[in-house]
Amino acid sequence: MSFPASAPGADIESVRRSMRAQALSARQALGSGQRAALTDRLVSHLEGLLAQLAPAVLGFCWPYRAEPDLRDCVARWLAAGVGRVAVLPIVIDRGQAMAFRPWTPGCVMQPDRHGIPHPVEGEFVVPDVVLVPLNAFDAEGFRLGYGGGYFDRTLARMRPLAVGVGFEVGRVASVHPQAHDVAMDWIVTEAGAARSLARPGRSGCRSAEE
Repeated sequence: MSFPASAPGADIESVRRSMRAQALSARQALGSGQRAALTDRLVSHLEGLLAQLAPAVLGFCWPYRAEPDLRDCVARWLAAGVGRVAVLPIVIDRGQAMAFRPWTPGCVMQPDRHGIPHPVEGEFVVPDVVLVPLNAFDAEGFRLGYGGGYFDRTLARMRPLAVGVGFEVGRVASVHPQAHDVAMDWIVTEAGAARSLARPGRSGCRSAEE
């Protein structure tokens, strides 16, 4: 996607809303077969990155609005190592950071107010790595979500390694990041995995760094 650089006096929030809408439209316009093929390519890069990062607790998101479906990838990751934990986010309340509960294939789930399933049982767990869905995104590692700010608050509070995951149709020159935006550490698409330009030094898990 292509958007002009912001001009003096430009309404940046309007530009960002248009960017988000265009990214969503482009992703949802992908046919199911095309989306599945792109996801397979993305997952091949993601699995290599997860082997490198070696998290003990991996956060991911239930697929929403034609996002890449990472459930099979995460299930394989769980099955491949002893002691691994996969977690899904739960929206606690508007304006708050999210929490994470453990997920396994077949665990008891219920939908939140947006219709997104999440686990109903288990203690809250802090992930080492979180796979964060991307709508529009740039090489600096900044992203546009759905406008609620949940991930920005969550990443700022928990400080996991953040891996943005999305399709190349959402790539832009800049999302015009604001002060509250938290950059990803890595970006993974069907084209490959790359460290973000904004955070090139955070290449390992939080547990390995602290």
